[in-house]
Amino acid sequence: MEIESSHLRRHSFFGGLMEGQIEALVPLMQIENFEEGDCIIQEGQPNDKIYFILEGRAEALKKGVRLFVFEEGTTFGEMEVLDIMATEATIRCLAPTRVMFLSNRALRSLHKSDIETFSILIMNLARDISRRLRNMNSRFAQANSYGQ
Repeated sequence: MEIESSHLRRHSFFGGLMEGQIEALVPLMQIENFEEGDCIIQEGQPNDKIYFILEGRAEALKKGVRLFVFEEGTTFGEMEVLDIMATEATIRCLAPTRVMFLSNRALRSLHKSDIETFSILIMNLARDISRRLRNMNSRFAQANSYGQ
């Protein structure tokens, strides 16, 4: 499968980019396929890629507890690209899954070659992380309000 600009448009990470900017990102992206049960990234291990699910489903597990299910069109791995800490959770496939990814190295090269596109991507990344944090805060508050 070849990466097309339409694959990128399905992800909020690429929102607000013009067609030429998206086309310039396509060569920086790579595709990888996983089978059901495969771990894409392991909790506690290094990760230097942002992943975008093209097909399939995966779950995020922290110490064996499911935190989230990623569907087609969702993104993961962005925390480690920003803060270079060990991976916060294991991402395991719930079905055969095809992902495209952008490596930290490719992101750094984009920073040097096209600061405008890089800035839009980082702003989108911050928005995506903020939305995920708000969602987790709501889930945490709801889970802890039952006994009150």
